Amino acid sequence: MSTDESSTSLNICIKMTGYSIGTLCPMALPSVKAIAETPNLASIPSSYIFTTSDDSDDVATTADAAPHGVEDSIPTIDFSLLTTGTPHQRSKVVNELGKACHDWGFFMVINHGVGEGLMKEMVEICREFFDLTEEEKRVYETKHVLDPIRYGTSFNPKMEEVFFWRDYLKVLVHPKFHSPPKPTRFREILEEYSKRIKEMARELVRGISESLGLEACNIEKAADLESSSTLFAANLYPPCPQPQLARGLPPHSDQCLLTVLLQNHVAGLQILHDHQWLTVNPIPNALLVNTADQLEIMSNGKYKSVLHRAMVNDKATRISIAMAIGPSSQTLVAPLPELLHKHNSPPLFKSIMYKDYMEMLQSNKLERKSCLDRIRLL
Repeated sequence: MSTDESSTSLNICIKMTGYSIGTLCPMALPSVKAIAETPNLASIPSSYIFTTSDDSDDVATTADAAPHGVEDSIPTIDFSLLTTGTPHQRSKVVNELGKACHDWGFFMVINHGVGEGLMKEMVEICREFFDLTEEEKRVYETKHVLDPIRYGTSFNPKMEEVFFWRDYLKVLVHPKFHSPPKPTRFREILEEYSKRIKEMARELVRGISESLGLEACNIEKAADLESSSTLFAANLYPPCPQPQLARGLPPHSDQCLLTVLLQNHVAGLQILHDHQWLTVNPIPNALLVNTADQLEIMSNGKYKSVLHRAMVNDKATRISIAMAIGPSSQTLVAPLPELLHKHNSPPLFKSIMYKDYMEMLQSNKLERKSCLDRIRLL
């Protein structure tokens, strides 16, 4: 089939869902899933084609930028030793956590206590959600960036000239739990999964606090994790006929304190480490954790939020499930005074209400650390 024939087929598909590719308004974008399922699709709409590279001055592009065996080098944290190990074992894991946060901003967690069956159910029930009809999903189409349940495509189409090859479902699960009523059992599975991840994240935050030389409870109290604003985000990246031209998500850091990531068996996550993009292949039964913007602020820059991106492929659907563990929405986030006094350091960031930070990020383009850069002092 020729490119022209493929484009004609795509336009027919778009019109069947009630949209015109030439007159798309941001709230009327067809889902990427609908586009990807167009019969005989051989090319993607021009509005999804990126003509510039993600690379910048901080990314190695020369021939000597050798590939890494990334799974062998990513720090691995044995969660069981953090919670039930001997004092010596816990101290060792705390040091490993600090090194992982400082050197990588990213680590894998094993023996975390989240059941393998529960993780598989979470991935499958998200797949079922994205398989609902467009009409059923569009009940939750994003109207405001802080709505408790949001369905959409790309990141923020109102602000984007080129769209990302990604559909999403975002659900606020704490301090008040929300859930779409469909599919059946979504609420039940999400509630149990959220509970387990929050328990794990709380212990990790305590360990990270200790790794900074603080009391285990310091970050937890400063962020008011008891009332944590916790966002569940399921991402669908369908097969793309021209993956070299599209992006799942661009290089960015996360808005929260920590992000806990679960993936299906399809690779696509890349992290920026030592000026190189490294692909992180899914490891069975492991959860991935990355440091995010609020931890960089609270640690006064010692633990930096990691840049990462989502790539797409032409063979299989990738599903990733992120749990963004943030401070409470009303927390005034600032460098921890204990750290400033301890190191006799000036604050590197302005104070900002977490709710305001979320709105700022969700209302703009997703670009590297653009929001964090707005509140830097030095």
